[in-house]
Amino acid sequence: MRWLSTVLTIGLAADAVVASTWFSKAAYNKWHETELERWLSDNEIPYPTPADRKDLENLIQKNWDSYAVSPYKNWDADQLSSYLKSKGVETKESAKSNKDALVSQMSSAWYETEDKAQTAWTNVQSWILDTWTDSSLKGFADKHGIPVPQPRTRDTLLQKIRANYETIAKKAGETAEYPGDWLYESWSESDLKEWLDTHGFPAPQVTDRNRLIALVRRNSRLAYLKLQDQQAAAKAKASSAYATLTDKVIDAWGESQLKEFCDKNGINVPQGTKLNELRAIVRKNRADIMGDNVSASAASAFGAATSKAGNQYAKATDDVSLAAQEAFNKATESWSESRLKAYLDARGVPIHQGSKTDELRALVRRNSHKAAHPYSAWTWDDLSYDNLKKYLAESGNAAAQKVGDSSSATRDDLLEAAQSAYSSASSAGGGSYASATSYLAQATEVAKKSTFNTWSESELKAYLDSYGIPVPQGSTLNELKAEARKQSTYFKYGTTNPASTAFAKVEENVKGAYQWVLSQLTAGSEVAKKKAAEAKEEL
Repeated sequence: MRWLSTVLTIGLAADAVVASTWFSKAAYNKWHETELERWLSDNEIPYPTPADRKDLENLIQKNWDSYAVSPYKNWDADQLSSYLKSKGVETKESAKSNKDALVSQMSSAWYETEDKAQTAWTNVQSWILDTWTDSSLKGFADKHGIPVPQPRTRDTLLQKIRANYETIAKKAGETAEYPGDWLYESWSESDLKEWLDTHGFPAPQVTDRNRLIALVRRNSRLAYLKLQDQQAAAKAKASSAYATLTDKVIDAWGESQLKEFCDKNGINVPQGTKLNELRAIVRKNRADIMGDNVSASAASAFGAATSKAGNQYAKATDDVSLAAQEAFNKATESWSESRLKAYLDARGVPIHQGSKTDELRALVRRNSHKAAHPYSAWTWDDLSYDNLKKYLAESGNAAAQKVGDSSSATRDDLLEAAQSAYSSASSAGGGSYASATSYLAQATEVAKKSTFNTWSESELKAYLDSYGIPVPQGSTLNELKAEARKQSTYFKYGTTNPASTAFAKVEENVKGAYQWVLSQLTAGSEVAKKKAAEAKEEL
């Protein structure tokens, strides 16, 4: 027993040493107290106020792994299964409902190791800017007077900003390890929401700028990791396409075939280039693609491009959320005037008296990334019949309760009464308003995954009619629900889609930039394969 006690004591001591070593290396040990509080606040972890540094560090230590190192531990089973599937990891049917089993599989499939994650948080400035657009980087440089030589390439912008990062923070009297709001001073609220939309993180219905900044900061690491993963995959596909372009194929091609390949793959060929020079250009471009000198940046092209190709690539990279924006624009083409006005009203956008439908629609599109107000009359719009009836019963508003008690009241009747009762409570303020917003918060949270599930066919048709959406003859109940969810999502969130995971959304966003390049490479690769087969037959 004494021997066992000794072994246990040594084991516990060893564990304590390891834990102490890890804790001493944790990034947040060097953070200022305001940064500790900021991280806890960003991740919605309550902390006592006032609290001393030790209390804050202990609280972060308890949550650090689940939020900073292995954030997937906070995901639900569906998110875990979706990620593992995207990585080609098979999950057993029995494990799909077992979160612990899925989490255990995640450790080997996750983007980075624990050590790499720990290191990353000790040098935030090395990656937090990578998900910014070129215009955001330029705006930051201009605001802080950072001289950037022309032409202002993305790599140069990043290098110059990183070199001045700590100086800017100190000049502003701010900290830089876990940056404060100073980092986003040059961003508008629409810029913040657009970043969230682009990278697949649902922006809540808030107008609080600080809250939007917190969401961007909190999700920056995950957005960076996903973007790196997508870029690596794109480079691998590009390399695979060019692998078929052997020296023998290049030598077997004639001038017209080589020029065709260059044209399809955006390779610039100077006027008067001779055949051997043309082959050398193709070989060099192949080396650029296959070698290590290809930039992983979403703003860098795969090799030199003609002006036509360059313009196409720039169009894709300058607006990585183009696909989502176009989908939103298409959806609003059918919206009724009342629905367009409601969208703008929910976001506090002033509407000129007598504005025409086309003018309203243009205004909606210009505000596609603007966050909506937390709660207003429109928030009741997609609550179920039962939700509305329950609120009316608890509202304390006699007129509303009368409507709610009526057995003949339709959902539209209940909605109108709920909106009226809420408006009255909002004007009165105090307890009735607090009660209304509290009920809305609970009802909308519960309804996130079940919105429209209990609606009847007539209710769904009436809801879609409020958008001006025609219902095709013979539409099934599920099709009506799907269309209602789509319109509701666009109305609440603009271009973003809260039903999709961050992974699927980022993949959608990078496809505009990479899919174009890859399609060009694939086109050239097909030519290469065909010529390789012809050359083989001639041997």
